[in-house]
Amino acid sequence: MKKCILPNGITIYKWPHKIDPTENLMKEELEKLGFKAYDLQTCPPWFERSKHGHDYEEIRAAVSGCITFHFDEFPLTMEAGDILVIPAGIPHEVIIHNSKLFTAFKGSRSGERKVTELGDGKGSVEDLQKNKA
Repeated sequence: MKKCILPNGITIYKWPHKIDPTENLMKEELEKLGFKAYDLQTCPPWFERSKHGHDYEEIRAAVSGCITFHFDEFPLTMEAGDILVIPAGIPHEVIIHNSKLFTAFKGSRSGERKVTELGDGKGSVEDLQKNKA
C-alpha cells in the first residue's frame, strides 16, 4: 500500500490494487500493518460523528464508500481501500457528505475500543445503537 504521512502524524495508506477491496482483503492489510479490527461498521448516508479523540492510535480500513475526517487543521477524505491511522489524542469529526453507505473496519493495535468525547456524542456507536432501539 502507498503510504502518506500528513501533519500531526496522521497516516493514510492508499489502495494500490486493480481490484475492489473486500472485507477479507482489508482485514489482511490491517494485520500486515500490525492492527486488530474490533468492529466492522456501516455508517448511513449523511452520517455525522461529533468531535472526539482516542487514547490510542485509531485506524479505519474502508471497505466501501467514502467519508471525510475533519481535523482542526484540514479535512481528509478516505475511500474504499484506504487505511487511515490517527495518532492518539488527535481530535476529529467525521462526516459523510453524500447519499452512499460507508463501511469500514475500526481498530487499534490492541484490538480494544476507547473514546474520549469532545462533543455531544452524536454518531457514536452508543448513539447509533440507542437510535436503533
